[in-house]
Amino acid sequence: MDSSAQLVILAGLVIGLIYGAVGLLSGFCLMSSMRGWLAEGDGRLVRTFAMAIAVAVAASQFLAGSGMVDLGKSIYLQQSFSVPVLFLGGLLFGYGMVLSNGCGSRALVLLGRGNLRSFVVVIVLAIAAQITLKGLIAPVRIALVQASQTTVNANSLPSLLATLGPGDAVSRALGAAVIVVALILFAFAHPAFRRSPGQIAAGVVVGLLVASGWFVTGYLGADDFNPVPVTSLTFVAPIADSLQYVMLSTGLTLNFGIATVAGVLAGSLVTALATGRFHLEGYSSPRHMLRSAGGAALMGTGGVMAFGCSIGQGLTGVSTLALGSFVAVAGILLGTTAGLRGALRVQPLAVA
Repeated sequence: MDSSAQLVILAGLVIGLIYGAVGLLSGFCLMSSMRGWLAEGDGRLVRTFAMAIAVAVAASQFLAGSGMVDLGKSIYLQQSFSVPVLFLGGLLFGYGMVLSNGCGSRALVLLGRGNLRSFVVVIVLAIAAQITLKGLIAPVRIALVQASQTTVNANSLPSLLATLGPGDAVSRALGAAVIVVALILFAFAHPAFRRSPGQIAAGVVVGLLVASGWFVTGYLGADDFNPVPVTSLTFVAPIADSLQYVMLSTGLTLNFGIATVAGVLAGSLVTALATGRFHLEGYSSPRHMLRSAGGAALMGTGGVMAFGCSIGQGLTGVSTLALGSFVAVAGILLGTTAGLRGALRVQPLAVA
């Protein structure tokens, strides 16, 4: 392994450590944000998530506009993509997130705190993701994508604006500014959020971590002879790769995603021990375990179909301003909302 690849892995570990610590201390999670906003009337966490998106978009588009990182090499900015599969994957992931009481990244954070329910979520999510990526249902997923994908000339908000006349630089700045300003206004319009410096800081830090991932893989890892994939924070495929690496490490190599997963788990564990938050938790009933595992399976399958999770698409994908990411996020939000309200609402269970 060359020096640039080693640097990328080390940086991924550090990014994961910071995310794990921040995630534990702030409760950063899209599902918790949506539940607090829709079901409990507490809008602070959803503003934290909005702040993170705003910072991620601003910083990532700055890196792209300055020529430091080519976001076009990421999986999000493809010329051909399937809107139905992205949206359906988002729906499955969002509803599964409610069933499991959190996304994959949140499960890693809670596992570091001693939550054994999250261990089941992580394992089942990893297995379902591998089955969807390369296993039994991979041919079905591929067939659905091939039957429904479309090729577009404009695959991002800036490129879409550029078709109206402005140049690339103006379109990038305009597209990013609209998203960033709208999200910041939404966040700071909430008095409780304005009085929560910890939540504001958490949103800023997580957003900067997304941009840091792009910088590490797209700039530091830009080796002409052995380039690393241009990516940033995302958790479905990396959790699946991490499980495979633990089982078959002699036949595999470390990458940014695996290092990030390990870092999140370690960061949460160290923070939990240092702050006295570590304590073992389990399931309250077999039904609770079955529902949690079912949600994890939906997240693993849906996350692969959607090209990412609530972090991988909700933050990292959106930071590229890819149109496909907005489709996937719409599915995630709708699936989460369906699980929290309405006829398909997931009924709460007592947690031990």
